[in-house]
Amino acid sequence: MLTRYRTVKRFGSAEIVIKKSRFIGFAKPVETEEEAVAFIESIKKEHWSATHNCSAYMIGERDEIQKASDDGEPSGTAGKPILEVIKNQGLKNVVVVVTRYFGGIMLGAGGLIRAYTDGAVAGLAAAEQVYKVLHRVVLVEVDYTWLGKLENELRNRGMMMGETVFTDKVTLSCLPLVEEADTFAAWMTDLTQGQGTIIHGEERYVEHAELP
Repeated sequence: MLTRYRTVKRFGSAEIVIKKSRFIGFAKPVETEEEAVAFIESIKKEHWSATHNCSAYMIGERDEIQKASDDGEPSGTAGKPILEVIKNQGLKNVVVVVTRYFGGIMLGAGGLIRAYTDGAVAGLAAAEQVYKVLHRVVLVEVDYTWLGKLENELRNRGMMMGETVFTDKVTLSCLPLVEEADTFAAWMTDLTQGQGTIIHGEERYVEHAELP
């Protein structure tokens, strides 16, 4: 699994007008090609009366799935520019559709490329770009006497935390970066003088506005 990658947070859309033609950019995070195709079809269904619904998506750890569609625009003037925006912004697991309502003025090949590029940029900006960073869940089970000290140390370190469970003991759910999980576990063992039970849990992607 990638330790970190850039994608979009949510569905987003934005509209621009170029020489009376409306270009509406839509963007969404997806995990599979099936999700991407379903999203494109949903936009086409919603905007069935549009002149074109051009699209592109890029999916996979190594960007192994890349597709682009001009949807009736001259070859290379719509789908490819949209895909290039995704690549140039360093995004993964993203689908973009740019819908065009023709305004009566021809744009020419260069104009179309710029328009679909700008539409894709607008849609991606509306979807809010984020980083997905891989963390490891590390559970720390201790007696209640250790709780205050550990909470203070974790707070000072700025550790991302999950749910704390209170039973006969207290279990802290911590989320260090996956590459720092072993070092973190050793630190917890030292802090608790070997009296804590440390359990390595699942790996989990967490959204960050900036890289940690």
